Amino acid sequence: MLDEKIVKEGLAYGDVLLIPQRSSILSRKLVDVSSNLTKDIRLKMPILSANMDTVTEHKTAIAMARMGGLGVIHRFMSINDQVEQVKKVKRFESYRVDAPYTLEPGKTLGEARESMRKFGVTGLLIVDHLGRLEGILTRRDVAFENDNSLLVSNLMTPKDRLIVAYQDIDLDEAKKVLSRHRIEKLPLVDNDGKLVGLITSKDITKTMEYPNATKDARGRLRVAAAIGVKDDTLERALALKEAGVDVLVIDIAHGHSEMVLNTIDMLKAHNIGLPIIAGNIATPEAVRDLVTAGCDAVKVGVGPGSTCITRLVAGTGVPQFTAVLECAREAQKYNIPIIADGGIVYSGDIAKALGGGASVVMLGSLLAGTEEAPGITMMKNGRKYKVMRGMASFGANINRQANKDVDNAEYVAEGVEAMVPYKGSVIEILNQLVGGLKSGMSYSNAGDIAEFWQNARFCKITAAGWQESKPHDVEVI
Repeated sequence: MLDEKIVKEGLAYGDVLLIPQRSSILSRKLVDVSSNLTKDIRLKMPILSANMDTVTEHKTAIAMARMGGLGVIHRFMSINDQVEQVKKVKRFESYRVDAPYTLEPGKTLGEARESMRKFGVTGLLIVDHLGRLEGILTRRDVAFENDNSLLVSNLMTPKDRLIVAYQDIDLDEAKKVLSRHRIEKLPLVDNDGKLVGLITSKDITKTMEYPNATKDARGRLRVAAAIGVKDDTLERALALKEAGVDVLVIDIAHGHSEMVLNTIDMLKAHNIGLPIIAGNIATPEAVRDLVTAGCDAVKVGVGPGSTCITRLVAGTGVPQFTAVLECAREAQKYNIPIIADGGIVYSGDIAKALGGGASVVMLGSLLAGTEEAPGITMMKNGRKYKVMRGMASFGANINRQANKDVDNAEYVAEGVEAMVPYKGSVIEILNQLVGGLKSGMSYSNAGDIAEFWQNARFCKITAAGWQESKPHDVEVI
């Protein structure tokens, strides 16, 4: 019978509201929104930026990590390009750079300038063929030189005029040396004079500016990267690991598939040694299978994204609030975090997702309009917009076909191209969203995420209730 086929009712974020409760929280500033992404990685801000090619490349990932969240670099580029994106994040902020950019003294000024341009740095450390420090070349050394054929050895500041420290110097002592000698760069060498690192005053300042930043054990910003399930998966994963990526995200449209399970098995068999997030899925059964296979977190959401039309094209999905609620209940049995991916329009939706049991949310369209997002900027009717697209859209499929990620038989779009208003900095948007989340938690008398899971209660609302929730009977300025 028909009613036997309809197994449950599905609710979206707009179908429910958190019920306000008696609260002892004196200020939302006292609310702690930190949460686990995996058992070993805790975020001060429980937000990921989506692995979409119009949302997350290195600029977005850097901003996300500095704010206490995490960016997921998309996979719709070559392995080398994705590796470079990861390296840019890992090198951006650390008081100590373990592998500074170098050049040999026999190279020319033209080659030095090209290296500076390529790597986006203002100086290069000069080393011999054995890696021993010979000097340093900065823009100040070459600012007024026009002959690009000059040798670096004739332009650099030689080692005997440099202030150099040994590799075991700590941060406090490095600050004193930089201050005492009024220098900006402090090369680090071992007992044989080989270059082993670099400390700069600029990098120290960066580390102090964002105290909640998501960092690894070496003080570098953390970053995640997406991989697929096709032929280059292992090669890509190993290259990303070598680049220093912190998390791998296996991300395909239907995450509850043998291809994903086999990919997890393959990564585990090769001792990849990195946390693995898998998805996207929408059922408790999928959570159970992915966790049993060995993933460290599960990404929930089939069809709720603003540029996703899977539910229209394939007729498939589960309304996002129900999917999060049910998947989180299953994941709690294994102490595995859930990532709520898609369907979030307002900061209140983040509160609903986390109150419903998610540990972290993933945002796409809310961040696609930011300055850091890699989407194309355009003007329309005097307003500034940025282009975004779903990763199963027509345009994205063309790109994937060029990269041999799909074939003609699979060439069916399940996403759209769109434009979103330009919003300024990622940091400004995140501050607003986190403020709304803290407010929502305070209404549920939740001082942290664990209390939010415990305390949150919801009421189902009608269309009239949702209309009542928005501005009405006024003309909004």
